Amino acid sequence: MDSSPRWLPPQAPGSSPPPAWEPATQPPSPPAPPPYIEQRPSTLKRLIGPLILAGALLLKFGAKLKFLLIAAKGAKFLTTSASMLVSIGAYALIWGWKFAVGFVVLLFVHEMGHYIQLRREGVRPSAMVFIPFLGAVVTAKSLGGNAVAEARVGLAGPILGSLGAAGVAAAGFALDSDLLLALAFTGFFLNLFNLLPVTPLDGGRAMAAMAPWMWFVGLAAVFTLVFVWPNPILILIALVGGFDVYHRWKARRQGGEEAQTYYRVRPRHRVAVGAVYVGLIVLLALGMDATFIERSFDDV
Repeated sequence: MDSSPRWLPPQAPGSSPPPAWEPATQPPSPPAPPPYIEQRPSTLKRLIGPLILAGALLLKFGAKLKFLLIAAKGAKFLTTSASMLVSIGAYALIWGWKFAVGFVVLLFVHEMGHYIQLRREGVRPSAMVFIPFLGAVVTAKSLGGNAVAEARVGLAGPILGSLGAAGVAAAGFALDSDLLLALAFTGFFLNLFNLLPVTPLDGGRAMAAMAPWMWFVGLAAVFTLVFVWPNPILILIALVGGFDVYHRWKARRQGGEEAQTYYRVRPRHRVAVGAVYVGLIVLLALGMDATFIERSFDDV
């Protein structure tokens, strides 16, 4: 009889017997985690941490504040540049784009005189705004601490504007350009017109430090021009000047010590303002005469 186990397969001749059966072993268990040890920050870190956080917040909001300041400056620049482009377009419809560009540049130079002097007086001016067929304007909450400062602000525009017109005239003579000479003549005329002694023109600002009664002389001159050569600009100047002269004279008479202090001017300051005022009138008149170009209808 065959004595081999029945559950084992038959073995081939010469092969080794199969290994004896062994029970399955369990896999080794993972090592236990190390015990948790609470780590507390050092005293130095506890002191420096809040400072770092505060610095990060300051940088964050400081960057936003800087952005807002830059945006405000950008808004001023956009206001000025946009109004300049509108004015150039309006003047170009009448005189052509070349003359329009030169005319607006001369207005810009004139207003920059006011802008620079306002900053010198410690006053923050507004953005420069160009108004077609009316010119340009720079506004401020005040024109300085007294009548002399107001006169300096008023005369600074015609001074720088006259220098700009003189530069254009020199270029016109050098290049033999009628266009540049016409621009220079217009620049001289505008600065001379602004010296009429009535507010809100620059001459009225100068009169604040010289003889405020001259406001009435200037106002009479403006009304005479309106009668002889009526146009909307002169009418507007006459109306604004009339109201301003009335309120200034009333404030000067009834304003008490504060108003009297504002208009109190030393003799040497009065002489200096008068010399600059009269000198500008003479030089501008000479500049207009030198750059005048006689035209006829045949030249058009």
